[in-house]
Amino acid sequence: MICGHVNRLRRIPRAKAQHRLVRARHILCLCTSLLVSPHTLAAGFYLSEVGTPGSLGTAGVANPTNTYSADASWTNPAGMTGVEQDEILSGFQLLLPKNEFDSSVAQAGGSDGGNAGKVAAIPSFFYAKKLSERSRFGFSITAPLGGGLDYGDNFVGRYATIKALLQGVSISPSYAYQVNDRLSVGAGVSIIYTIYEQDIAINQAPIADGKVKFEDATDWGYQPFVGLTYQLSERALLGVVYRAEADVDLEGDLDFKNLAGPTPPADKVELSWDNPQLLEIGLRYSLSEDTTLFFNVDWEDWSAFSENQLAFVGGPLSPVVTLDRNWDDTWHVGVALARKLGDDRGYSLGLSYDSSPVDNDDRTIDLPADEQYKVSAAYAWKGKKKLDYAIGATLLYAGGGEVDQTSQGVRFKGEFDKNYILLLGGTLRYVF
Repeated sequence: MICGHVNRLRRIPRAKAQHRLVRARHILCLCTSLLVSPHTLAAGFYLSEVGTPGSLGTAGVANPTNTYSADASWTNPAGMTGVEQDEILSGFQLLLPKNEFDSSVAQAGGSDGGNAGKVAAIPSFFYAKKLSERSRFGFSITAPLGGGLDYGDNFVGRYATIKALLQGVSISPSYAYQVNDRLSVGAGVSIIYTIYEQDIAINQAPIADGKVKFEDATDWGYQPFVGLTYQLSERALLGVVYRAEADVDLEGDLDFKNLAGPTPPADKVELSWDNPQLLEIGLRYSLSEDTTLFFNVDWEDWSAFSENQLAFVGGPLSPVVTLDRNWDDTWHVGVALARKLGDDRGYSLGLSYDSSPVDNDDRTIDLPADEQYKVSAAYAWKGKKKLDYAIGATLLYAGGGEVDQTSQGVRFKGEFDKNYILLLGGTLRYVF
């Protein structure tokens, strides 16, 4: 009888413990239904503009046929064989977004979030060194991906996301070799440091919302790239660049706030996706000694990014969820013109289009990617001694971004009535 009494007492705390696990599992399941990803800045979230006149001032169209300056070390390493002297190119780019959501359905009430775009400052650095008549070494530091959205705690879609921030910095050594008078080849590898953060509200109706925060989720990864340039004629140059798929496996802190029930024991979060491979082809054609046309097309494998994975780590529960975003591959087309104004000045203009990676029915508010249109311009001039300067700008219209999403049992619907980004940049070039 004594043993039976003791066993009965033990069963009570087990039941309480089981109840806590059920509550924790419920909260974790709510969170895993909100699998995350960053804000878009390109067809997906690649950024073709790197703050230099050849990219920012042509909507990225001149990148694959860049044989003029040190930023070829990143845009197409084969192009470095056209750089005749050692040089450094330093750039700075400012992103000024205007992303305003306009809701038509908001079952949980709340605000539209105002301007959710986050201002970002992006420096860049490029170096090209002549090793011999045929070979070059290059080195670059860029931010090839990134962006952010902050809708605020009272956003109509807060149960999908409140805030999301992605930052990526790439360190890329590269090498180029001139095979003959027409053909040059090059290769490099981008070593990429990625950091991601996100806040999501937890629906606890009828009481106040809770919140889960993913903080300092970071990863070191790498992305190989190769390129070639081929002189088709005295006037025409072909450029081809391929960047391989890159695995992203982030690990960061998990923090719950204002929960009505027990806090889940998990304290770490793991996120993973694949940054897609891409193939870019460009053509440069000289109309005259002073005027050059540029064309480019590309294919980006965003269907590879479509599957995102999320896991919570710590305690007895470590659920893993995979979400298929139903993303498709995208394509890009662009045209640009560059014109010299004498020997010491010049300007460029560019236009480009990127298709949407996702249909309206599958688009989510944490990553409201849509088709994009860009118009760009840049102005460059020679300074004293061995310094050159350039300034440029790109206006990017990011589409309507229609969203009709249900998260944690709450539906919201709308589109972005203002959805554009102004990119301003400048560069300083020093020739040894």
